[in-house]
Amino acid sequence: MEAFWQFLREHAADRTSTLLLAKDRWPGVDVSLAANTLEGRRRMQRKVPSWYACERILYPTRLCTEQCSSEETALYKAAFAARILGQGKACIADLTGGLGVDSWAFSRLGEVLYNEADPKLAEAARANFAALGTDVKVRNENLRPGEVRRILGGFPAGLLYLDPARRADSGRKVFRLADCSPDILQLRDELLEAAPHLLVKLSPMADIALLARELGPCVREIVVVGAQGECKEVLVWLDRDWKGGYTVTAHTPSGDLTFRPEEEQTCPTTLCDTLPAPGDTLLAPDKAVTKAGCFNLLAARYGLHKLGVSTHLYLCPEDTLAPGTRYRIRRIVPFSEARSFKGMNADVTARNLPLSSDSLARKLGIKNSGRPHVWGLRIDLSTGSSANWLLETEPL
Repeated sequence: MEAFWQFLREHAADRTSTLLLAKDRWPGVDVSLAANTLEGRRRMQRKVPSWYACERILYPTRLCTEQCSSEETALYKAAFAARILGQGKACIADLTGGLGVDSWAFSRLGEVLYNEADPKLAEAARANFAALGTDVKVRNENLRPGEVRRILGGFPAGLLYLDPARRADSGRKVFRLADCSPDILQLRDELLEAAPHLLVKLSPMADIALLARELGPCVREIVVVGAQGECKEVLVWLDRDWKGGYTVTAHTPSGDLTFRPEEEQTCPTTLCDTLPAPGDTLLAPDKAVTKAGCFNLLAARYGLHKLGVSTHLYLCPEDTLAPGTRYRIRRIVPFSEARSFKGMNADVTARNLPLSSDSLARKLGIKNSGRPHVWGLRIDLSTGSSANWLLETEPL
């Protein structure tokens, strides 16, 4: 392998397409693996810095680095697993290991078994864990009904972790549980017989209420994981002995917001009595909060006022601790006076309007880029009046 690592050092800055076209020049080097590894390194520099810092990590496919967890979300899952398992030595089995970033994060808690059906990924994981100095048991088995205990092979797992593939055979992305591979619905009972806790990572597009209905009464918590201003993934915790209903948690950079769905459903809407004014502070909630479906309860917990029943923007105190991005309102303009924005450079967002943000930018004649932020939105007041307005704001 020394010739392989030397090749990577010498061609670290080269275009991988050029290397592949000329691969016959290096008969002793697996140039395809080298190209994938070079591309993987570049992707992992920001995604998983700890892996990027280790020069002897193999990335056997392009897809494995695109689909793996980021370092931030992997470490959050490890912290979540620690909360699930409590004090003492943890034993975690990652049954759909992929590149192995989650298994690497779990290994900080105790013993980890990594299983992956793809032999190339499993072989790379074994080498990568050794290069990282991480003690993880590696298996290469296809997870199918009736095979869970055989794959565990006596490993005393307290928690099983699965990240099912979310692509159909055609390559298109899928979001429903039954369309993912392996099928968690088909394996659920067998998995919960093998270990008391199950943690499943799913697409950020997954329907939270549908997940809870499909997975049943053992669902204890559903977490929407936010990072870098985006909703990255949805985690579902199933507890074999749990029958007490589930909570939803929005994990944001400023902390976790946890609630029961029925709390949101019964919480009254707190609308503004009057229109916002220049100098007021606008809050756009963190995307994990909106994905979690926490709208009225967010206002109730943080003393906010919604700008519309379905608009999901809020007026807030300037020093609010509510998770989201704050803006100072510069001016408020009736929607009929859209011409007053023509030629302006700004970010544009449409909320609760019958047109997209791009369509709104075109209608306003705004070049959709720049520090000011223009919002087109429906404002409903507690007095019963409703109208479309335009807000020009500045991020705080």
